[in-house]
Amino acid sequence: MPSNVESFSNARDSLPNVYSGVTEREIDFVSRFTKNWQALRDILGIMRPIRKAPGSKLISYTASVALESGNVGPGKVIPYSKATVTQAAMSDLSIEKYAKAVPIEDVAKYGAAIAIEKTDDAFLNELQSNVLSRFYAFLNTGALTNNQTTFQMALAVAKGLVIDKFQKMRKTITQVVGFCNVLDFHDYLGAASITTQTEYGLTYVKNFMGYSVLFLMSDPDIKRGRVVALPVENIDLYYIDPGDSEFARLGLNYAVEGETNLIGFHANGNYSTAVGESFALMGMALWAEYLDGIAIVDVVAAGGSMGSISGFSTAAYSAGSAGDSQLTVPDPDVAGGKFYFKAQASTAPADATYLAQFDPTGWTEVVDDQVVATTNGHKYRLVEVNGSGQAIASATGTVTAKT
Repeated sequence: MPSNVESFSNARDSLPNVYSGVTEREIDFVSRFTKNWQALRDILGIMRPIRKAPGSKLISYTASVALESGNVGPGKVIPYSKATVTQAAMSDLSIEKYAKAVPIEDVAKYGAAIAIEKTDDAFLNELQSNVLSRFYAFLNTGALTNNQTTFQMALAVAKGLVIDKFQKMRKTITQVVGFCNVLDFHDYLGAASITTQTEYGLTYVKNFMGYSVLFLMSDPDIKRGRVVALPVENIDLYYIDPGDSEFARLGLNYAVEGETNLIGFHANGNYSTAVGESFALMGMALWAEYLDGIAIVDVVAAGGSMGSISGFSTAAYSAGSAGDSQLTVPDPDVAGGKFYFKAQASTAPADATYLAQFDPTGWTEVVDDQVVATTNGHKYRLVEVNGSGQAIASATGTVTAKT
């Protein structure tokens, strides 16, 4: 009969196998997560992920260049072309901590294959979906907005807008990816047959109408009647390394994989509650450097007319000089939208044509609470344009100016 010492020795020798199983589970979890993201990177054409320090800010810009004439005489000063880069969006890239617990009763009832492996799968999918959902929400803030009357034109114009934008910035693009609602896509195809692919839980088609990849989404990620497009060069994957040695100094050791550590995972048993605990650590974000390098084209009914400007406050005099009037304009209805003001003596300026490219010559661009020089009693018109300069709404009124 073995002694107590021998029994303890045998039990101790069996422990590495238990821990080895936990380690293999941790490695499997981070490996599957990394492979899934690698697959998505390959589909999107994203370059190498960019490692950032905890607490980093992600910033998007809008950019434009007003080119001066190059016809400069001998000895004359060469005028500077005006390059404007404006911060348009900002977000934190922070450490995110997640945990799940599986009670011992679930393992006894369903077995480890169900209670542990299936919940790991669900945990992994939710973590991935969390990053993607935020990316889709970010895409919908793109500032290069436009309207078209058919889905086909929306696809074509969205692609053309981003190509035009990056050409004007003298930046090279290789491929354009698109996002649309799956119901719009199948309405457009009708009975036509086309091969779609599904990977990483995403359905997409390759090489469709000039898009390297067109993702078929559902509401609320991409609403019906909307097409979003951007170049692959405008998509970056930022991450915080969960395997950072500074974290290990706290005694927090997460399983990671490879040179690009997108996620850390740790599993252990909690004897005080008899549950198996799983912990995930990550800090990831898909982001675009240029917000006006994301085109959003919405399909509107053909034959529509100019809308009204919701939330607009009519002109009233300010505390400025005589003849000044103050306009209070609301936030634009669409990302990248602008307002233009013009007044004249007897009748308001002629209305713009709905969805036509608006010519701002002779008009004043206004922002909230801007003071414009006008004459009391003059008739004015305010026109709202979308991110690509199409007229979408207007309002008229009579100027009340300081005399």
